[in-house]
Amino acid sequence: MGHFNIAIDGPAGAGKSTIAKLAASKLGFVYIDTGAMYRAMALHFLRLGIKAEDERAVAEACRDVDITIRYEDGAQQVILNGENVSGLIRTEAVGNMASASSGYISVREKLVKLQKQLAKRENVVMDGRDIGTCVLPDAPVKIYLTASVKVRAMRRYKELQEKGKASSLNVIEQDIEDRDYRDMHREHSPLKQAEDAILVDSSQMTVDEVANAIINLARERGLGD
Repeated sequence: MGHFNIAIDGPAGAGKSTIAKLAASKLGFVYIDTGAMYRAMALHFLRLGIKAEDERAVAEACRDVDITIRYEDGAQQVILNGENVSGLIRTEAVGNMASASSGYISVREKLVKLQKQLAKRENVVMDGRDIGTCVLPDAPVKIYLTASVKVRAMRRYKELQEKGKASSLNVIEQDIEDRDYRDMHREHSPLKQAEDAILVDSSQMTVDEVANAIINLARERGLGD
């Protein structure tokens, strides 16, 4: 039997990574945070002084880059060209660069290749924007996880407040709407629900409820048989 892969897609702020992490830990699977891989790539571009609109420079910078994910003491570490960059990729600048550059075919092809390699080696839970449609089209379990813009904005707002960062709920809502639009209308691998994915709206659900629903689905689809 090959490895069992679970694909979770959905818009920014739907709670994909929190839920994917929890489901993976309950199942003893490896959690692959593809967003972190795009952020590592974005950090690579920023360090090279590349502007998001310079597609040729972006494509060239993709050639000689290696990004992988490994676990140390149960914590995910993101490795960019041999350097652990986990603590450097959560800034707003990196997030914006990741969103702007992730639409380029050169970036996607490189990262999809790296992600497919990871999924061949392990039982994985992978989350992102195009996992079920593009990276793991044969995954036995595909989830499209969403939540209303208001709920997603409020979660982000609370997150920033806890970190002591001032923010405006209206600005966050607008940012989320803009990012949704960009993700859904980009030319390559736009965000969309795979035909065989199950839609889960987490607006009124706890993280545990969503993770358990995914695990039950995995069991129905033959996990552990």
